[in-house]
Amino acid sequence: MIKFSDNLPDTIPVFPLTGALLLPRARLPLHIFEPRYLQMLDDALKTPHRLIGMIQPWEAPGGQKRLQAIGCAGRLTGFSETEDGRYMVTLTGISRYRIQAEVEGFTPYRRAKVDWHDFTRDRGEVEPDPAFAREPFFALLARYFQAMNLSTDWDNLKEAEPELLINALSMLCPFEPQDKQALLEAPSLTTRRETLVTLMEFALRSGGEDEVMQ
Repeated sequence: MIKFSDNLPDTIPVFPLTGALLLPRARLPLHIFEPRYLQMLDDALKTPHRLIGMIQPWEAPGGQKRLQAIGCAGRLTGFSETEDGRYMVTLTGISRYRIQAEVEGFTPYRRAKVDWHDFTRDRGEVEPDPAFAREPFFALLARYFQAMNLSTDWDNLKEAEPELLINALSMLCPFEPQDKQALLEAPSLTTRRETLVTLMEFALRSGGEDEVMQ
């Protein structure tokens, strides 16, 4: 497990990517090919923390591109370069952060001044979920996967610890960007699991099961 003290940088590069979700202690693979983000990776690899802040963008009235207030920073823990200059990287989630202000500068990518203090739990031990009930959760999950035509390795999934299971499903399930943001902002693992259950139940009520039965 990667651990950091609270001595995290107050300014980080941010990577706005719609629908992408990174959570603490989880891993997010990324395929990078845009020149500005290739530069961002080159610059991040030169820093001690090697942090990149994932963040959801949103479009304000008038078409202005804004950033959500809360994102999650990941450390570059996997890196390879293809023959044509693209990067295949892995980010390991370190901590969520709150954006205080965007930083003006000469980089082609966006940077932000961030605050970490609301998310000290992210940098602690694996979070428990005492109320997690596996049997009803997996019954719902099986119905949801069938309705969405998703497949998985059920044996490995059923052996996963609650935090790994809930965070992985939050990242991988095909929810809307605003739903991903709600999962990110959940104040505890229990709240995230409850949100995840609500989203799966809503998807099933919205016609997923009926579509499979037709």
